[in-house]
Amino acid sequence: MDARDTDLKKELDATLQTRRELGEEYESALVDSFLEKVDQRIDGAVERRVRRQFAEQQMTAARDGRSPRPVDSFGERFGFGIVSLVLAVPLSAIGGGVGHLPGLLVTWAGIVGVNVVQAARTNPGLFGRRHRAEKGDAWEG
Repeated sequence: MDARDTDLKKELDATLQTRRELGEEYESALVDSFLEKVDQRIDGAVERRVRRQFAEQQMTAARDGRSPRPVDSFGERFGFGIVSLVLAVPLSAIGGGVGHLPGLLVTWAGIVGVNVVQAARTNPGLFGRRHRAEKGDAWEG
């Protein structure tokens, strides 16, 4: 029994003692007063529970680090590919000119890496990554 239950029991005992002292003519008012206190206690508990659940939902959304957004369009993926190829030309020239073959390989490893990360971001299941199902906590592979 927690402190709130103990307080409620004390309130009930006080209400019953008051009824004994004042008589039956005050019974209705005493019961109404006690029920009002119980109602307030229930309202407070429900409000705390709703606040806690809302806070948990906000924390879960913040932990996910992403908000629901529409699926990436073909135009976005195509644009990223074009920009990647356009930037690959001068980066290859710089990498090959400064570092020769190793510089060129590092440059292309970076270009491929950026494109792999973009592909994984836009297609979560592309590389066999596990992701949470939309409903429940089950993991899908």
